[in-house]
Amino acid sequence: MNPIERLVTRKCRANCANSLNPMTTVLGIDAAWTTTEPSGVALVQQRDRRWRYVVTAPSYESFIEQAEGGEAHWGRSSVGSSPDLAKLLRAAEQHTGEHPTLITLDMPVATVPIVRRRTADREVSRSFGAKWCSAHSPGPIRPGPLGANLSRKLSEAGYPISTATTPIGTPRRLVEVYPHPALLSLLGRDRRVPYKVGKALKYWKGASIDERIERLLHEFAAILAGLAAHIDGIAIPLPDASEVHSLAALKPFEDAIDALVCCWVGCEYLAGRCYPLGDETAAIWCPVT
Repeated sequence: MNPIERLVTRKCRANCANSLNPMTTVLGIDAAWTTTEPSGVALVQQRDRRWRYVVTAPSYESFIEQAEGGEAHWGRSSVGSSPDLAKLLRAAEQHTGEHPTLITLDMPVATVPIVRRRTADREVSRSFGAKWCSAHSPGPIRPGPLGANLSRKLSEAGYPISTATTPIGTPRRLVEVYPHPALLSLLGRDRRVPYKVGKALKYWKGASIDERIERLLHEFAAILAGLAAHIDGIAIPLPDASEVHSLAALKPFEDAIDALVCCWVGCEYLAGRCYPLGDETAAIWCPVT
């Protein structure tokens, strides 16, 4: 545990240990940086001090449809869209009977316009670059207006951004998550977890498509096993490798898993086991190792 982690944990553990409501809920969003790609969504709820899986979806539309009694269609290609936040938050309430206590988001956001790499991005890259988990570079185009509108609307809905000056564990906040360094803590790895579908050709050069599919599913299963130690009842239906005929067919599962990782970081944030990398305008929250 580094000095920042020790300081955060020591100062916040006592304040946060008794702050969790018996019906606390965390909504996780793996938000695409463009409207042409789908976004994964997940929801977990705490009951009697145990976190329980509620639902995951490979897109905003699927999450909303499931709240209305529909089913997630994992084998169907999801389409991208701008989120209808009113419907999304209403669906979260329908799923649990509660407004989300916290919203976690895998997308760069800030209280000021993002025109270049933020302090948060530079600090994450310094801390995790040697483990191949440097942060991506946001800008005025990607995520640009999409991210700005999302954070603005969530702030208007009562979820302002949790920056480096926000006391850890503060509820009703929008907490930014970067899954790659979070997974290092979750799985005890010392190098970036190779689970991104779009990087499969780079991860395993010379391997066949079938081999890449098997290896991705192996990593998906490892991540879900790690999450299962903290969240009960996870029910993401990973297919058998023999049922998958293309790498693209695994993307909905990747997005849903990322959203669930966001939920887990939110659980750790509420428990006082996270620390921020950033400044007063934006922060990426990382779980304590």
